Amino acid sequence: MLRGVLSNGLLNPDYNRDIQTVLTPVYQASDAYAGVLLTALTMIDAGTTGIVDISQASHTPEHSDAMVRALQESGIRAVYSYHRGAGPASQYPRDIKRLQRTYFNSRDQLLTLALTANLNADVYKIAREVGVPIVQHIVGTAPTPSFRSNMTASLQALADQGLMRSGDEYIHCLGLDDAGWRLLKDTGARVSICAAIDMTMGHGTPTIQDALDHGFRPSLSTDHPVNITQDAFSLMRANFMFQRWQVLDRARKGEQNLPPLLTSRDLLEFATIAGAHCANIDDKVGTLSSGKEADIVMLRADQLGLWPLSNAAGAVVNQANTGHVENVFIAGKVRKWRGKLVGVDTARVLRIAQESRDAVLRRANFQLNLLG
Repeated sequence: MLRGVLSNGLLNPDYNRDIQTVLTPVYQASDAYAGVLLTALTMIDAGTTGIVDISQASHTPEHSDAMVRALQESGIRAVYSYHRGAGPASQYPRDIKRLQRTYFNSRDQLLTLALTANLNADVYKIAREVGVPIVQHIVGTAPTPSFRSNMTASLQALADQGLMRSGDEYIHCLGLDDAGWRLLKDTGARVSICAAIDMTMGHGTPTIQDALDHGFRPSLSTDHPVNITQDAFSLMRANFMFQRWQVLDRARKGEQNLPPLLTSRDLLEFATIAGAHCANIDDKVGTLSSGKEADIVMLRADQLGLWPLSNAAGAVVNQANTGHVENVFIAGKVRKWRGKLVGVDTARVLRIAQESRDAVLRRANFQLNLLG
């Protein structure tokens, strides 16, 4: 719902000041519902069938319920990772038990549950108690060896207590040294790379090559849309371009024994099966395989921007955009057909998003800069 409000913003000070401490805290439950519904439908429309959602507006149990309800209503496949809220009524992290009992008592559904812990051992213990994976940002932009060793020490302390488990997801993965990367690999972690937002907002140098060097096949993350798009085509291209530039620049500087350049086929893998693996649902989706559920995106190729078709993976990764998304199926159910979302009152979604956005800005006394 706040997409584009920081079109030129940086992580610090803009995002942490305006989003984290000014705008998000004034969300009511209805605003959280409107934002999640708008985002989920936008992503289906753009050709994304499944997401991992770190839910950072759990101000009250009613906020959490509203966000789960929006995911259910949208029809998207999602990992709902319960996270903190603002204010005294937040019941994070203990409310995960109620959420699990109420909404996630079956794995035979589109929504699954996770917990975000901020590297806090006590929260990790709750995740282990209720049997859900951790979904965790690792964002550290300080390049000093001491900072990196401290990050590794934090991870090592969790590992020493047996709290890091296979299937946990780590996003960004900035500020890790080699030992930290090895800890993630040795404990069965999955990683998700945010190249576009990391470069745009100054989080740090994208870690896609670090992930590859340590044996990961990473998934792709948007992080958030307050200044850039969330569609998978943009993410694939951002990672494709950055990794190839990085390796080619090393070659120009005379470095030997370089890693291979990523191919468009690699990026298509990162956006599909690697994403499903990162979300712990690759037994259900991610490939077109017998016995799996049918999450399928069909692109219209007979258009000026894609035709003539010479290479399938190259067309998807390097040429296509959201306008080519013709049909979307999630678990075999039609969610978009012939370029239009199915069963969605788009006018209603646009209206409640606008009303909530305006109400949030008014409560926060935040001024938009439409032309700046």
